[in-house]
Amino acid sequence: MARALGMQAEDMHVLFEEDGTQMMRLNYYPPCPQPELVMGICPHSDPNGLTILLQVNDIEGLQIKKDGAWIPIPCIPDAFVVNIGDILEIVTNGIYKSIEHRAMVNEDKERISIATFFSPKLDGDLGPAPSLLTPQTPAQFRRIGVADYFKGFFPRKLVGKSYIHTLRID
Repeated sequence: MARALGMQAEDMHVLFEEDGTQMMRLNYYPPCPQPELVMGICPHSDPNGLTILLQVNDIEGLQIKKDGAWIPIPCIPDAFVVNIGDILEIVTNGIYKSIEHRAMVNEDKERISIATFFSPKLDGDLGPAPSLLTPQTPAQFRRIGVADYFKGFFPRKLVGKSYIHTLRID
């Protein structure tokens, strides 16, 4: 990713290479006779760097927000869905955008997904990669410690991309 952006690899390695964290979550959504009244997971963007998702039983439910509309993500057998998280949006100074998404339930069938989340080391410092900053492309986000970043994110309700906006430089 760093090479594709023209940024110094060290700017990415310092966050993710050593002592980064990986977490997994198994999601189970039972069938619901009134799916229009229930949401599996409300709209949000992931706070981490990268999310890899496997839609286990090929039941659709994942949707992304694009141009203000919710777009269903089709299930492709044995394929992974890769989401950019807020941390990569910050590190890339907005070049890569985190994706707002939600999970819906199905009227007749259960839905199962497995997500793994990649995040930087907790004692690191988070902000736009120095090699991407120029007078023409100044920092769009303020610097913050990774632990402080997560302490600010997790007490909040999941509401779209609201947390990343608190880190923007006006």
